[in-house]
Amino acid sequence: MKITKEEILHVAHLARLDLDAESIEKFAGQIDEILGYIEKLNQVDTQNIKPTSHAIFLTNAFREDKQREHIDRELALANAPEKEHGSFVVPKVVG
Repeated sequence: MKITKEEILHVAHLARLDLDAESIEKFAGQIDEILGYIEKLNQVDTQNIKPTSHAIFLTNAFREDKQREHIDRELALANAPEKEHGSFVVPKVVG
């Protein structure tokens, strides 16, 4: 499947990207290669293959929760770049 410069420009416009001519050529080639590979994958016979959510089967190795003594406040704050009234000072993240 050949992707056109117009399609690249359309997607760039939707993504609010300002691309120069060199980038357009580069992305057109890269996307064309990706779509070609996907076309190859579409030709593979997967008739008897069970669908999977992951390529490999792993199970999480959870550790047992154990109740322990909490860390001392002064020890926890020992390496804090900023602290105030026994708490960490962090940048404001909510307006």
